[in-house]
Amino acid sequence: MLHVLKDLLGARVHATDGEIGTVRNFLFDDQSWTLRYLVVDVGHFLNRQEVVLSISAVEQPDWANRSFQVNYTKEQVRRSPDVDTEKPVTRQQEIAMEEYYHWLAYWIDSGLGTGSTLPPGSDYPVNTEEDPHLRSALDVTGYEVWATDGKVGDLHGFVMDEISWHLGYLDVKSGDWVRSRSVLIPTRCVKSVSWASRRVDLQHTREGI
Repeated sequence: MLHVLKDLLGARVHATDGEIGTVRNFLFDDQSWTLRYLVVDVGHFLNRQEVVLSISAVEQPDWANRSFQVNYTKEQVRRSPDVDTEKPVTRQQEIAMEEYYHWLAYWIDSGLGTGSTLPPGSDYPVNTEEDPHLRSALDVTGYEVWATDGKVGDLHGFVMDEISWHLGYLDVKSGDWVRSRSVLIPTRCVKSVSWASRRVDLQHTREGI
């Protein structure tokens, strides 16, 4: 089944010993177009605190009730390594989270790394090179979407497959505010994403889309 990603914002997240918070954002890989992490607010209205949880930690979601179950305690989640969710997640931040949660790092099979090298009890490193392909779903909302022969519209959101967590479609708003319409464009049609110019380039003409 397909889901509009925006509809899952605010979904409740439950640890093994009770509710931990709500989903505030998602981090995805713009090469595979797969969700990698949930950004969860575990604070309260006076003290917002965001943590990042791997999709691999999520048990079978309750899509109807917009609820996610993770197989960690509330204390484990609250004490997870610091990650600035407003910026790209660095590879060493991912290694730190893998070390803390004992996750199987998704990049191992792709040849991007060999697993954690952090000795037990070491500090979690946070100041290393960013992964340019791991980005915030909310941050790219509003990017201009261009075909090879002109602008198609503005990125409004994503449509996700619940089985694979794959972002299969861009939800693009075209036209002006009076005559706007939604166009679903397969992510396989994307040629590149420019974070500097806030633009998504497609590899087809507008007619081809």
